[in-house]
Amino acid sequence: MIAKASAPAKTILFGEHSVVYGEPAIAGAVNKRAYITIKESESERSIFKAPDIGFEAVLLSKEKKYVLTKGKPGIIRYILESLYRAHDHSPIEITLSSNVPIGSGLGSSAAVTVATLAALYRYHNVRFNKRSLAHDAHMVEQAVQGVASPLDTLVSTYGGLVYLSRNKKVERFKVNFDAPFVVGYTTKHGNTGKMVKDVKNLKMRNPKIINPVISSMGNLTNYAKQAILKKDYNKIGELMNINHGFLDVIGVNTLELSRMVYNAREAGAIGSKTTGAGGGGSIIALCPGKVDEVAEAIARDDNILKVKFTRRGVSSRVYM
Repeated sequence: MIAKASAPAKTILFGEHSVVYGEPAIAGAVNKRAYITIKESESERSIFKAPDIGFEAVLLSKEKKYVLTKGKPGIIRYILESLYRAHDHSPIEITLSSNVPIGSGLGSSAAVTVATLAALYRYHNVRFNKRSLAHDAHMVEQAVQGVASPLDTLVSTYGGLVYLSRNKKVERFKVNFDAPFVVGYTTKHGNTGKMVKDVKNLKMRNPKIINPVISSMGNLTNYAKQAILKKDYNKIGELMNINHGFLDVIGVNTLELSRMVYNAREAGAIGSKTTGAGGGGSIIALCPGKVDEVAEAIARDDNILKVKFTRRGVSSRVYM
């Protein structure tokens, strides 16, 4: 038996980091995916392979350990945590194929986690629904990162453009939000767990300064929700620029990220900001009528990824 699953990457429009502290956020699934295949191992060992990134390891799932045989560790922790929670530790072979750049701020860990859990549940004939899958995937991310937002795993599970309210209610936007965006990403990978912890420590050291910033980020997200419903691109762009300033305040922007943000604005983007955890990774630029110019400007120093929002969430099936 072979179990296969895939899940989309995402981009956060508003609310990264503040969502960890109960504030609202807006994010959308994009048409880049992580694909997981699980089958019985031909040996007595569990093997994880990721040919796209040149990674291979022997998995000791019961101990949540691995023996590296090729490549550099990174996404492996999410695989191990998923196995620990959803696998009986029998020998299996897991293969990851992905067109989501690892550490790019596009939710690669969430896409891999959601796809891995869905494939494991299929492999073991465990019933699940999207709600339970999103919850379980969030628990995996939280275990790996220490503190994690449910947003990435929600989007990877459900697909579409979603609003996560302060009371954790998920609303899918019914408006066809087809705004022209360009995603730029740097080869300097971000570490989500580290960035979340760094913000937490900054907040603990300076609560009277950072707490109001976190709250303001939440208010900004609610303004953005209304702007999206009205398809008011100028307001959305303005709010993106303000949001980037807040991310500067909490210390997650880097020279590379800000370079892409300002290159995009100078080329005609009406709004641009870091998307994701920061410390490396991606920016997103709103650029009606200026897509080619903005893409060219970012590509002079960094990388671009042309993405579209997608309503397609997790997908899984079994082959006998």
